Amino acid sequence: MSLVSLVLALLIEQARPLRYRQFVFEPVSRLADTLDGLLNAGERRHGLIAWLIGVGGLTALAGLVFALLYTLNPLLALAWNVLVLYLTMGFRQFSHYYTDIQLALRMQDLPRARQLLGEWRGRSADGLSSGDVARLAIEEALASSHRHVFGVLLWFVLLPGPCGAVLYRAAAIFASHWRSGQGEADTGDFGRFAEQAFTFVDWLPLRATAAAFAVVGDFEDAVYCWRTQAGDWPDDEMGIVLASGAGALGVRLGMPVVESGEFADRAELGTGEDADVDFMQSAVGLVWRAVVLWLLLLLLLGLASLVGA
Repeated sequence: MSLVSLVLALLIEQARPLRYRQFVFEPVSRLADTLDGLLNAGERRHGLIAWLIGVGGLTALAGLVFALLYTLNPLLALAWNVLVLYLTMGFRQFSHYYTDIQLALRMQDLPRARQLLGEWRGRSADGLSSGDVARLAIEEALASSHRHVFGVLLWFVLLPGPCGAVLYRAAAIFASHWRSGQGEADTGDFGRFAEQAFTFVDWLPLRATAAAFAVVGDFEDAVYCWRTQAGDWPDDEMGIVLASGAGALGVRLGMPVVESGEFADRAELGTGEDADVDFMQSAVGLVWRAVVLWLLLLLLLGLASLVGA
């Protein structure tokens, strides 16, 4: 059922992209705001209670609906799985920006590529060269493929029904919405647990994504970059995915860049050649090969369970 659900969800999402912010991010963010207003007394334990009500409640609800539908008809449970996966994962959450940037660079329309990258990342891309734009777009795509595809996929496989997919997506949104140390969005100790919880939830998926990139790309360079460069990235956990992806592609990511008129001294990730529009296409292939790898593993696990039964 897991494999069929994933394939159907990916096909539907490619045919009819979801308005993620409208139907997922904003409703869950409103729930986080409501719990913040009701329970935030400035202490970590209050954040724990709010997180359990919000993230735990959504996860339990998804599992309960799945169980009830399964007792009625397994096909209804399958349809519920597909719907939840359609809402919680998908390439189209980020691929439209990536594709448009790639097309703009191929047509040598650098101002358009800068504009699209700036909209995607939420910061000005003025003054960036075409190589800078390609490099930053690849970084964003690798990170987004983890957040919107592989992280959800792994937890979907690990927990029954669609519980894992809901857990990962809700935990990510709550952590982002309650992130401490972000100026006006600072929720202090109240939001600390949500961050720590998502760090725990994302620990295994980050490494599984990096491993998948290594297997379907240049394995030796991917593992070398993972081991030697990931810790130099500001977010050393996401650095695992970016370093492995850069090594698997044989491209240099990271490196200093001027953004919004300010010099950003970033660590170098990967080995090989400088990023360009051709490497952007290679990154697309890397991500899709990793998806196929996951689907093949699920197929093998399903066949093994049938043989064992």
